Amino acid sequence: MADGRPQSGAAAGEETRRDDRDRDQAAAAAAGGAGPQERAEEPEADLPPEEDDTCSDYGSRDKPGTALGRTVPDGNVLFPDIFQTDHLLFYERFKAYQDYILADCKASEVKEFTAEYLEKVLEPSGWQAIWRTNVFEVLVEVVDVEYSALKAVVQLSEPFLCESQVSTFTLECMRELLELKEHQIPLQELWAVYDESGEFDQTALAIEHVRFFYKCIWRTWDEEEEDDFDYFVRCVEPRLRLHYDILEHRVPSGLVADYQNLLSQCEELYRKFLNLRSSISSSDSDSEVENISMVEGLKLYEKIEHLKQKLKLIENPLLRYVFGYQKYSGLQAKGLRPTGTKITHVVSSTMMASLLQSLIRDKLCPESYGEELEIQFHSDPLAAVNACYEGDTVIICPGRYVVDGVFCIADSIELEGYGLPDDIVIEKWGKGDNFVDCTGANIKISSLKLVQHDAVEGILNVHHGKTTLENCVLQCETTGITVRTSAELLMKNSDLYGAKGAGVEIYPGSTCTLLDNGIHHCKEGILIKNFLDENYDIPKITMVNNMIHNNEGYGVVLVKPTISSDVKDLSAEKREGRACVADGLIGSYRNTTE
Repeated sequence: MADGRPQSGAAAGEETRRDDRDRDQAAAAAAGGAGPQERAEEPEADLPPEEDDTCSDYGSRDKPGTALGRTVPDGNVLFPDIFQTDHLLFYERFKAYQDYILADCKASEVKEFTAEYLEKVLEPSGWQAIWRTNVFEVLVEVVDVEYSALKAVVQLSEPFLCESQVSTFTLECMRELLELKEHQIPLQELWAVYDESGEFDQTALAIEHVRFFYKCIWRTWDEEEEDDFDYFVRCVEPRLRLHYDILEHRVPSGLVADYQNLLSQCEELYRKFLNLRSSISSSDSDSEVENISMVEGLKLYEKIEHLKQKLKLIENPLLRYVFGYQKYSGLQAKGLRPTGTKITHVVSSTMMASLLQSLIRDKLCPESYGEELEIQFHSDPLAAVNACYEGDTVIICPGRYVVDGVFCIADSIELEGYGLPDDIVIEKWGKGDNFVDCTGANIKISSLKLVQHDAVEGILNVHHGKTTLENCVLQCETTGITVRTSAELLMKNSDLYGAKGAGVEIYPGSTCTLLDNGIHHCKEGILIKNFLDENYDIPKITMVNNMIHNNEGYGVVLVKPTISSDVKDLSAEKREGRACVADGLIGSYRNTTE
């Protein structure tokens, strides 16, 4: 397996399978293929073409030219093109770190394992790179590599090419700077210059793996973590998955902001902790000042550990959704405005005189309210909702509005469209967020059309309180409406369709009233969870004149909870009776279109 691809049966019989930790040849596959000597020893005939792994073709010397793309560095035509390596997929990075770079190393061994990997795949000299910092970019030539330090020994290329934000970086200045650094530059700061021969593909990919790891995966406190567990499983995999989930907008934007904020806080506190620990260790006295410093160090350590636990919670692909749900379900209501006034928020992308006249006549006439109205104008419905206090009203004028965020409604407000639902369309982009989260005591939404695009979360979640949905159209992507335990939904004269799950999902202990609605073209119409379970209150459900049709499954599905074996033996007859009731209800609501 010299080039990282599976061997044929004949070759496998002649050569035993290598261990993943034997990186003499496997490391080359991570960066994109084996070296020339390995390929000479194993003929191409031993590799079945149907089992060729395309992710191992980077830098293959059996094929003419490079397998990597090229890109202009930040649109700067002054410099030569560089290899495009920042587009790697999740599984490519995952395979490289797991199989070839880190394997089962501990946190304290990461640098050693990385250096060993680089020694196998990185060309020691003869290639150019752009040395890039926050202040300047300069073209250099690599003459040697210090693998153990993860640094390259460089010299300025000829002709001298440099671009900086200040004009002081002359040729002499750069020479002096390199002298101070002893001509050693961290590999993460180098971007390999494009070479179409394919000779430096492995080098470009290896640098990209190192750069990505220390930028997105490694934390300064990792080395001090317990080494009893596999570092890849404990830290690398969850952080890598989180990184790609964020790139693909599968994590709520609020949770992403929280994660970045927690990470910044933790890094700042850890720097303070290191400085404090260094000052204590360099002091030989047992003075009172040192004792105070030790107490401060313990407090910092406790804060850091608390923040690290929060980071791990979000990094866990399962727990982060629980964390996100608790975050939204625990939204705090603003209450009444400090001045005691209630404001009517008018949303319109453009306000025409005729539209304003109609609004004043139909909605904003002071005589209708018996008092003077205070009005605020917005162009974004999300901004209008965020500006609301208890008792406010949001009127959305006809138009198409695109939002990239979640409507978090924690106060009792009214959100209504001025016109027909098909004329007032709010479209949602961003996979990670819900569309609407309701926790207010009495929320009313009417005459709107809500449209999801490529979503992974539901269109409306009622966590607490009562939400009334009237004369609305909901074009869903995943689950439609979710009514959580102790929440209440009144939905009437509305149309819901397109959900890949249930159109309406009802939890035990909730109240749900559905009047004159259409629920169609979903996977299931209505899903009632944990029905007839002694541990839950039966949901109070009223359904009148609803058209539940053209769904993939049943119109109404009653999901019974899982019962342990000891309970099964004691209540078999009781359970069978309930199953008959549930089956009868399911059959009565089965789609007539099937």
